[in-house]
Amino acid sequence: MIDEILVRQGGWLFRWRSYVLLGFGPLILWAISGSEPIASNFGPMIDGLYEAGCVALALAGLAIRALTAGFVPRGTSGRNTSRQIADSLNVTGMYSLTRNPLYLGNALTIMGVTLFAQSLYLALLMGLFLVLYLERIIAAEERFLMAQFGQAYVDWATSVPAFFPRPSGWVQPELAFSWRTVLKREHSSMMAILASLFVIDQTRDFLYLSKASFDPAWLAALAVATVAYGVLVWMKKRTRLLDVDGR
Repeated sequence: MIDEILVRQGGWLFRWRSYVLLGFGPLILWAISGSEPIASNFGPMIDGLYEAGCVALALAGLAIRALTAGFVPRGTSGRNTSRQIADSLNVTGMYSLTRNPLYLGNALTIMGVTLFAQSLYLALLMGLFLVLYLERIIAAEERFLMAQFGQAYVDWATSVPAFFPRPSGWVQPELAFSWRTVLKREHSSMMAILASLFVIDQTRDFLYLSKASFDPAWLAALAVATVAYGVLVWMKKRTRLLDVDGR
């Protein structure tokens, strides 16, 4: 009975996973409404190192997603939201280290962005939410994959951890790594990370100092990312330059 509840909840969360995190918006605004606690207590150098670490954590999550997307064939590991889709069972590449590499990447990115807000309470709440959130989505996906692939899924699941990757056991995928596939699938993730960090940084200054204080470095990074994002969207929708056979 409990398993059925988890699966039903996971199905709902899977469908609306692109919007669920928006509920944290008010909490983030509350968290960044004051001064930067690390800068206030430890100085600007430590604050800069801390923020760089948060950015690195967020980008590490993106790197895991990229390493996953660069190898997968068409019909798997997509951005579908209305229902589960899997034409084949991924057991190589990142899927030979963890059964849910995309969710691992998402979790690292979300925690990197959350920690950037410099609120212990917000970070703890987000961490707890991710545990409950991912537990349910993974339960729903595993139920689907079990029905879809039967014993093949059982054999793979018994040897590969559900979330935290094992340090060895990499199985080389049959398909070569494709940067074009990564750019086609992950350009939105790249833009979302930078935009989230920019909004947190600049909104904190506005709320705390009551004035806009646009950092030239942030503006330059956002401008470059926006142009790159626009070009990639155009290439995806108007050309076949990012298309790869079998991807």
